[in-house]
Amino acid sequence: MASHTGNDVILLAHGDGGLLTHRLLEKYFLPCFDNELLHQLTDAASFPVEPGHMAITTDAFVVDPIFFPGGDIGKLAICGTVNDLAVSGAKPLYLTASFIIEEGFPFASLEHIIASMAKTCDEAGVAIIAGDTKVVGRGQADKIYITTTGVGYLLPEARLDYRRIESGDCVIVNGPLGNHGLSILLERESFDMDADIVSDCAPLNAITEQLVREFPSVKFMRDLTRGGFATNAKEIALQAMVDLRLDEKSIPVDDSVKGITDILGLDPLYLANEGKFLAIISEKEAEKAVDLLQNEFSCPKSCIIGTAHIGKGDVFLKTELGGTRRLTMLTGAPLPRIC
Repeated sequence: MASHTGNDVILLAHGDGGLLTHRLLEKYFLPCFDNELLHQLTDAASFPVEPGHMAITTDAFVVDPIFFPGGDIGKLAICGTVNDLAVSGAKPLYLTASFIIEEGFPFASLEHIIASMAKTCDEAGVAIIAGDTKVVGRGQADKIYITTTGVGYLLPEARLDYRRIESGDCVIVNGPLGNHGLSILLERESFDMDADIVSDCAPLNAITEQLVREFPSVKFMRDLTRGGFATNAKEIALQAMVDLRLDEKSIPVDDSVKGITDILGLDPLYLANEGKFLAIISEKEAEKAVDLLQNEFSCPKSCIIGTAHIGKGDVFLKTELGGTRRLTMLTGAPLPRIC
């Protein structure tokens, strides 16, 4: 095994709070995440807030592999936290980021991840204003873990509450399902398949903000991450105590995803997504909402996939063969460490 001089990889000393920690911040983090609030470098960032209700969320990211088609752990960390705020009817403003880095991690990989985070922050219109870095010994972590916390303010137009869901409301998704989970699986495992599957990892806040502002009848939204579409749909049905009746022919799944999941015996409805959400909206505004997604946000496969009905928390899928299948929550973990 080649020995490292310490110039190209992370050392334990980079996490001891001394000179190397200072150099790590000065050379890598501060230039990429440059903003006035971060440069205060105090123990806590101080920032202005809008009147009304604030929203906060936090998430840890341990995806394996850390680089995958369509993204990396850094992009994922920003999108995941921004999207949790966005589908809650909030406008994301600021993030904090905490890094746990394994000794020996290459600086080149760290630079790539930080640059990806900065680019995604710009795209989402948010800023990282505080953070922390720890270094652990070899074998005590798997390359790098990132935890992000996001804060924002609830949009005054947002009235998202599963208790508002009524019989006749429409279920909308903003595009094809299953791409992220399958892209991670194919990158991780040595399947001999010629497939061009790219993660859908993307910030959703611009889309969700306009939906909430333009359509008061948006009742509820959820991003379709772990557990995929099916698990999240079941959770919503149980919370609202309604039945969701869905049409399999209407649910968008890319042909390449469908083909590979058929071969592997997987169901794309249970695979994670990182740029897709489910929205429940009144029937009278559903078509207009879909037009907005398709024409203003370049989501051509956005569509209505079903409706809500008085019920007991079940999700029924009318299959392409004309039968009915009941969707339940995911049991077990067919693909761990997807985010």
